[in-house]
Amino acid sequence: MTSHNKRVAVVTGARRGIGRSIALALADGGWDIVVVDLVDDEATHQTLAALDNRNVRHAFVQADMADVGLAADTCRQAMTAFGRIDALVNNAGVQVQDRNADILHATVESFDRLININLRGTFFLTQAFAHALIAQALPDDAFCSIITVSSSNALHAKTRGAEYCISKSGLSMMNKVMALQLAPHGIACFEVQPGLIKTDMNRSMHEVYEPIVAGGLTPIRRWGYGEDVGRTVATLASGGLPFSTGQTLYVDGGLHIPKSPFESPFVRAHLPG
Repeated sequence: MTSHNKRVAVVTGARRGIGRSIALALADGGWDIVVVDLVDDEATHQTLAALDNRNVRHAFVQADMADVGLAADTCRQAMTAFGRIDALVNNAGVQVQDRNADILHATVESFDRLININLRGTFFLTQAFAHALIAQALPDDAFCSIITVSSSNALHAKTRGAEYCISKSGLSMMNKVMALQLAPHGIACFEVQPGLIKTDMNRSMHEVYEPIVAGGLTPIRRWGYGEDVGRTVATLASGGLPFSTGQTLYVDGGLHIPKSPFESPFVRAHLPG
């Protein structure tokens, strides 16, 4: 495949963590990559260097997800980098600033920050890319997709960090309605819900969660890693599920399996016999 015909993926929030893993997994599959992130720092340069080592073309677009007025320009820059877009991966997002604040103590500032970046910004960026994907002329056998990385907290409620859960559940519905709208245009939409993934973002919780993970938090008794999410996204973007759209893929070690309360390791430890 000549370079000018190579598939191109746009990955938001790709400077580190899960976003970097997604970008590298796609690059390993031969994709050219447009890295979109708010920050241009050493972590960004490390991601770009890793893409260099994989001998794929790459570009960096600096963008603020919260500024929806820039969505169209961000899309334009990404589209003109290599002349086409085959996949948009919505990965950018932030966590709550106070992990101990429950829903009765969430502040307006925290709520607005989460919604503006995680949900509102992603929605309007996706809207801009959807228009561009529809308008571009690609070969009939091209597979285009929009893949949104949300969280297991889109489904599993928690009282602390409630605004995070709300922002991610909104992305889950966005995936479904985008799938309905874009299927006639040959664009597939997927949601990926990671479970407990070891990243820099949750570094402060690593020590706390180690015994919980080892004790059977999930049927697969280990942490998830960015590479697990990256492989899933690469499979979806490459057309691995060609007759599916609007679906949610769980990358969670089995966390989402509906279970009897008596399957809880805590409960089982307190049962007689």
